[in-house]
Amino acid sequence: MSNTDSFIEEVTEEVRRDRLFGLMRRYGWIAVLLVIAIVGAAAANEVRKGNARDAAQDSGDAIINAVSSSDTEARVAALADLKTESPDAQVVSDMLLAAHQLELGAGTDASETLEGIATSGLDMPEIYRQIAAFKAVLAEGKDTPAAERRLALESLATPGAPLALLAREQLALLTLEEGDAEGAITQLQDLIQDAAVTAGLRNRAAQLIVALGGTPAETNGLVVGQ
Repeated sequence: MSNTDSFIEEVTEEVRRDRLFGLMRRYGWIAVLLVIAIVGAAAANEVRKGNARDAAQDSGDAIINAVSSSDTEARVAALADLKTESPDAQVVSDMLLAAHQLELGAGTDASETLEGIATSGLDMPEIYRQIAAFKAVLAEGKDTPAAERRLALESLATPGAPLALLAREQLALLTLEEGDAEGAITQLQDLIQDAAVTAGLRNRAAQLIVALGGTPAETNGLVVGQ
């Protein structure tokens, strides 16, 4: 009986082995393709990472070379001609270009550069566009009609926007520029009572209120600016 059981087990094992080999012969090519696909995908991913790393390094080197000159006009010219493969690097390059244009006193050029960032089709975080739009308004200065600057600032001062409080501060300054000191004080009073306002911005607003002859509003029982 024992020999018979052993024989049956051997036969069963042989049948299983034959079936396995049969399946491998029939479907083994699928496994090979899967292995090739996995290896190919891993290799392509490594190549993609390597290319991105090289592009980032090249962009960084190009920006460093562009600002290496001690002459501001030369830096402006080099940055104006610089085009990088990385959207983030291009934003950095254009921000630097605008800063150097302001250094030369070319506020209009700086504003155009910053507006280009804000309206660019490049894939970038929204905060970059907000910062560029805000700086563009500051760069314009009085060369741009107050009504146009107010419209741009009001779009940035939307509740919940990342630069809303800074935009509100600039709106108050614009109101003062237009000769409405009382209106500016009212805007500044509202600003310093905002729960999200920073200490630095609150103090700046309070000092301006005092300079305009007003008294800063109380916040949490304390007079702001004292």
